[in-house]
Amino acid sequence: MSTDPLLEELAAIVGDARIAIAPDLNLDELHDEALGVVPGSPRCVVHPTTTEEVRGIVRTCALRGVAVVARGSGTGLSGGATALDGCVLVAFSRMNAVLEIDTNNHTATVQPGVTLRELATALEGTGLHYPIHPGELSGSIGGNVSTNAGGMRAVRDGVTRHHILGLEVVLADGSSLRTGGKVTKSATGYDLTQLIVGSQGTLALVTEITLKLSVAPRHAATLLAPFADLASITDAIPQLIETGLDPAILEYLDLLTMASITAAAELDLGIPDDISARALAYLVVVLEDTDEGRVASDVEAMGNALESRGAMDIFLLPPSAGARLIEARERAFYVAKANGATDIIDIVVPRAAISEFLSRVAAIASERGAFVAGCGHAGDGNVHLSVFETDDAARHELLTALFKTGISLGGQISGEHGIGTAKLAAYEELTDPTRLDLERRIKEIFDPHSVFNPHLSPRRRPTS
Repeated sequence: MSTDPLLEELAAIVGDARIAIAPDLNLDELHDEALGVVPGSPRCVVHPTTTEEVRGIVRTCALRGVAVVARGSGTGLSGGATALDGCVLVAFSRMNAVLEIDTNNHTATVQPGVTLRELATALEGTGLHYPIHPGELSGSIGGNVSTNAGGMRAVRDGVTRHHILGLEVVLADGSSLRTGGKVTKSATGYDLTQLIVGSQGTLALVTEITLKLSVAPRHAATLLAPFADLASITDAIPQLIETGLDPAILEYLDLLTMASITAAAELDLGIPDDISARALAYLVVVLEDTDEGRVASDVEAMGNALESRGAMDIFLLPPSAGARLIEARERAFYVAKANGATDIIDIVVPRAAISEFLSRVAAIASERGAFVAGCGHAGDGNVHLSVFETDDAARHELLTALFKTGISLGGQISGEHGIGTAKLAAYEELTDPTRLDLERRIKEIFDPHSVFNPHLSPRRRPTS
């Protein structure tokens, strides 16, 4: 295959057929979906199938001082799975076995390349489901762990870390480690499982995941409530949550986003003209339960709550239309991308601050003559903004202003997409230096020679 000693050693581990080099690389494997992030040229792409092979790959790369970049399905939005010049890119797509479904303990154990769709198929007939849905069913479980993915259902079900019980990982010297297990609580030592979740492949490579499953709801209803403006929606959210109805989804969409995603999906929701002409924002509410009668009761109670909090009307969508609307919302990124968005950001603020944050976003965009549209997870304060600004200097100033505004309201730069390469400069600029220093030291303990995703780690600031 090659006279390159590194490639020969890797071929001895996985075989020639599972190593790709230029010019035979699959270019789609070299990046994720982050906008504006340009991938480098890897030395090769390797497709392991076992933990032992991953150990061998890492050990070989560590001995030769070659960077290792991990990749799942490439559905991330932060540039975290972007190839680095000269790296070995480890693609986990062939480590996609569902190793065990344990219906007694309500757990599943999977390899990192298993996709959300594949897991859902494996769980059919068990009465159980994995409730995390970040918006792309082709996303891999390993990638979800890497970014601590969330999604629309986080208001009720939380994010990935709330459903990860244990991991098997390969460390930077090629050794392996198991953390956690099937137990749902532990007070035994540091929680290494949760430290690795969200670390974007900078601390260890995940080779096996034990997930907590939930009882699958059998019945659902989708309500669509038009409002006069976004502020009316965000002001109503705390009161809607206080009803105790525990919605699975509380999602807001501004007028432009709603129009764009329904047009792209060719979806007519039957909103009367007199309402659609006046509504500037929409709230989507999904209610679920194992009992059909409780869903019907909750729909009535939520409808009353929405009406009392300013909804112009309440529409109970037919099941097919409700499912298509949720699917269309999940495709909002691709609609924005097709329309020329330069950035998709996911700032998170305390949910009671959403109204203030969106007001400031509108002012910032107006002051700079920029265009910013959005939707988001109203129930947990995660605001997704599509930014349209092609001038690099103006774009940098705009994004910095948006990030600073979110932080000033008690928020964070990213709620679920992760920092990756796309937001690393902003993260370094706006984050407490003490935190950055601690993160660097953690990285040095796990990976002293900076083998794993070295381009994602905060750089040391110059001392004055």
